[in-house]
Amino acid sequence: MSSAVPQTTLSEAELCPPELLEGQEAAFARDVARLIARRDQFVHVPCPACGRRDAEPAIAKWGFTWVACAGCETRYMTPRPSETVMAGYYANSENYAYWAEHIFPASEATRREKVNRPWLERIIGYCDSFGVPRGTLVEVGPGFGTFAALATASGAFERVVGVEPTPQMAAACRERGVDVVEARIEEAAHLLPPADVLVAFEVIEHLFDPTRFIGDCTRIVRPGGLLVLSCPNSAGFDIATLGAESLAVDPEHVNLFTPGSLAGLLERNGFSVVSATTPGKLDAEFVREAALAGRVDLDGQPLLRRVLLEEWEALGGPFQRFLAQNGLSSHMWIAARRNV
Repeated sequence: MSSAVPQTTLSEAELCPPELLEGQEAAFARDVARLIARRDQFVHVPCPACGRRDAEPAIAKWGFTWVACAGCETRYMTPRPSETVMAGYYANSENYAYWAEHIFPASEATRREKVNRPWLERIIGYCDSFGVPRGTLVEVGPGFGTFAALATASGAFERVVGVEPTPQMAAACRERGVDVVEARIEEAAHLLPPADVLVAFEVIEHLFDPTRFIGDCTRIVRPGGLLVLSCPNSAGFDIATLGAESLAVDPEHVNLFTPGSLAGLLERNGFSVVSATTPGKLDAEFVREAALAGRVDLDGQPLLRRVLLEEWEALGGPFQRFLAQNGLSSHMWIAARRNV
């Protein structure tokens, strides 16, 4: 079952203005260099979805390796930064500070109307469709706070609380009137009220231990309550086509699930999946840009050349909608109810 929301067009430039991109890329490069300097503190891990250890190398980028699980096809980084290294990375990230100071303010209006408002409508739709009370909504990783502020102002929920560990982002949330706990979810679970709905947009791909995170969610979400996750889908068009050239493959995204592997993780940890969709809007644009920049060769793929290059204005939009409607976008949403 899925929850329909109005379709809106969206471009990458609306989310990250091109004139700010150079500064963001430089800040991110410095963050990555600091991460690489601590490679001696990286650790090997099993599959974050199913726990198996048999896997084959799948993607190599910037000296990092993602492997493909032989059991569930999740792609995950191993070895990866230890928990301590990860915590330090996010606490001291120049990239996140740059986003908070420059990119989020410049794109906030667009994000609110074209991204966050449809998100809120989708969450409300889930609640109403599955009979979940609209009491307390907890957002893990609210970042700049736009969604949490919108949810608060809407009055759709009795209470909205954010859990944000990055200092600059937590400050931005407070500036928008968001009730925020400045801590990692592992440290904040006992500080939070029981949640009727817990949402985590683009969070689980960053976590050292997703299974523990789902365990924390189980303790926070009321029985019968709703957990909603969004994250990259490694089986989607963008990632499957571009591989290492995909923007979704970066040192922060240590877990690249598929809809099936993430559903399995949830179902083994006390949840029942009620909706799995891939409502992404940018796969076609990302692959088109990579082709135009010479980072991917479409010469041997005449159909993709026609859709993404030769007749982009006419076919690009319908092609992206086809991907989204058929589980083929590299951006996915999963909603699950906590078992009673």
